[in-house]
Amino acid sequence: MELTLNQDLRNTLYRFFTTRLVYHTFFWMVVLAILTIIEIVGSDHSFFFIIGNNIIRLIVFCIIVYFNFNYLIPNYLTQKKFSTYFILLILAVIIITPLENLLLYFKFSNYPELQTFLVKDLNLSFLPNFLLAGISTLIKIVTDWAKTLREKQQIHTQTMQSELRFLKSQINPHFLFNTLNNLYALTLKKSDKAPEIVIKLSEMMRYMLYECNEKQVLLSKEVHYLHNYLDLESLRQGKNVDIKFEVRGNISEQKIAPLMFIPFLENSFKHGLNNHISKGFVDIQLEVDENKVHLFIENSKPESMPKPTHRRSGGIGLVNVRRRLELLYPNKYDLKIADNPNTYAVTMDIDLD
Repeated sequence: MELTLNQDLRNTLYRFFTTRLVYHTFFWMVVLAILTIIEIVGSDHSFFFIIGNNIIRLIVFCIIVYFNFNYLIPNYLTQKKFSTYFILLILAVIIITPLENLLLYFKFSNYPELQTFLVKDLNLSFLPNFLLAGISTLIKIVTDWAKTLREKQQIHTQTMQSELRFLKSQINPHFLFNTLNNLYALTLKKSDKAPEIVIKLSEMMRYMLYECNEKQVLLSKEVHYLHNYLDLESLRQGKNVDIKFEVRGNISEQKIAPLMFIPFLENSFKHGLNNHISKGFVDIQLEVDENKVHLFIENSKPESMPKPTHRRSGGIGLVNVRRRLELLYPNKYDLKIADNPNTYAVTMDIDLD
C-alpha cells in the first residue's frame, strides 16, 4: 500500500514538473537568478533595484523567444522560407530592443549616470537579444528533431509489436492444428497412447496460451516445450523414426522469445519424416553457452518428395521465424539451412544479450 502511494506521488510530481508551463517558468526563474547574481556582484545598487532591471530584460527575452517559437519558426522556418525568417527575426530584435532600453531609461530617472550609459551603449543592447534569438532557434530545432525521432521510434515500436502479435497469432494455431491432427490419428486407431498425448497437449496449450504472451520466456521452459513436442511425435511415429534430442550447457536464467525453435522441429517431421516409407531420423542438438544459443536440427528425407494431393495450408512457420528473428534479434542471429538430397539441416545461433 505504501509502495503504491509513493509511486502515485512520484507520478503526480513527474506530471507536474513536465507540464510546459511549469518547466518554462522554472527555466526563466533560473535565468533571472543568474542575471541578478552576475549584476549584483560589485554593484552598489540594492537587490530590488537590480532584480527590477532584470525582470524588464526577462520580459523582453520572453517576447523574443515566444514570438520566435510560436510564430516565426512554424510559419517561416519550418516552411523553408529561410530568408524571410531571418529578416523577420532580425527586425523583431531591432524593434523590441529599443523598447527595452526605453523602459529601463524611465526606470533610471533618478540615476542620470545610468541613463547616459544606456543611451551611449545602445548598440551593445542588441547583442544579447540577437544571441538569445539565435540560441532559441537552435533549441527549437534540436527539440523538434528529438521529438520527431521519439515519435518515429514510438511508431516503429508500435508497428513492430503489432507485427509480432500477428506473427504469433499465426504460429499458435499452426502448431495446435498439427497436434490435434496427430491426436485424431491415434484416436482413430484407439491407441493406448492417446491419454498421454492429451497430457502433453494440455501442457503445450498452457504454455502457448499463457506463457507465450510474454515478450520473453525462460529458456528452460522453451526446452521443456520441445521435449513435450518430441515426446508427442515419438508416440505418434512409433519405431519408424529415430529421434535424438541433446542439450549441452547450463540452462539457468537465460530468456528467449517464445516459440523460436518449434517451427524447425515441426518442419522436420511434416516435410521430412512424414514422407518416409522406411525408417528415418531427426537429430536435434541444443548448445547453451552463457547468453548464446546454438541449435542444430537435421532430419532425413526421401530423395523424391511425393506430390501433395491437396493445397497445403502450412509453410508459414519458417517465414514467420525468419521475420521474428529480424524483429527481435537484429544483427544478433545467424540462420543457415542446408537442403541436401537425403537430409535437411538447420543451424541457428542467437545472442540472447
